[in-house]
Formats: sequence, C-alpha cells, structure tokens
Amino acid sequence: MPEEADGAQRVVQRGLWYEEIEAGARYLHRPGRTVTEADNVLFTTLTMNQQALHLDAAFAATQPFGRPLVNSMFTLATIVGASVGQLTQGTLVANLGFGEVAFPKPLFPGDTLYSETLVTGKRLSSSRPGQGIVTLEHTGRNQHGEVVARASRSALMWCREAGERAGAGA
Repeated sequence: MPEEADGAQRVVQRGLWYEEIEAGARYLHRPGRTVTEADNVLFTTLTMNQQALHLDAAFAATQPFGRPLVNSMFTLATIVGASVGQLTQGTLVANLGFGEVAFPKPLFPGDTLYSETLVTGKRLSSSRPGQGIVTLEHTGRNQHGEVVARASRSALMWCREAGERAGAGA
C-alpha cells in the first residue's frame, strides 16, 4: 500500500474486485436511511412523477394506506445505492440490468430503510476479458424487519489485475 510523505499509509475506500466476491455472501449495508417527507417530495418532483399518493396528503388519506407512500423508485434507488460503498465503488464497469423488482409492503415517510445484498452468482465474462458478471439480490427492510423492496441485478465487475491496469478501484 502506498505511503504518504509523512510515512502514513493511504487507505482508499473501494468496492470488491470480482475475485473478492463470493456467491452466497450476504452484505448488510449500514447505517440505515430514515426517509423524510422532504426526501419523498423532492425525489418525486425531480423525476416528474405526479402521483398524488406521494405528493397529496389529503388525497392519500382517502386511499387504502391512509397516508402518503414513499415513491417506490426512491426505495429501489436507495437499496441499490446503499450497496455501492461496500461492493462496487470503483470496481463496477457497468450495470447490465435489473430482473424482478417487487415492493411487497409500503414504505412511509418516517420509516427507516435497511438494505442488504445477497450475491446469487458470478461468472467470468466470455466477451470482455478481465471482467466478470455478478448477480445480486438487493433487499430493503423497514425498521420492523418487514421486506419493503426486493430487486435482482446483474453487474459487470472488474477483475483485480485488469481493473488496476485500467485505473479502477481508486
């Protein structure tokens, strides 16, 4: 590991190289994220989602859940985003796609969202030397442990040697 001029080691946060990822490993991403009403309104309006269930408390009160729901795309983005520092920061080549996405229970403003990722598989890329494909299942739970979101994802990851040559991981 490189040392600074004063002799101290330099530690740079990065995700895992393809070789470091193990199928079957479950990563718990902490801390959780308490979602505020402002988060929900900002995300909803930034993405031009005019759904009254997210923006209009009076309307939402007349609907089955009786209060505004957190935008499900915010929930999805947050559970995936929470994994970045631990798994893919600087070691991801690209997201390849999402498979099944489900929201079995609602998330409400004021709830705390906890994220975890299960590595469901991995293989070396047959068309991109020095890279591998990792399949992940992201799960979001509220503060009561109830699953509020689940999504499968395929990601193209650098293998260590090729990634270091390409300047990834820094």
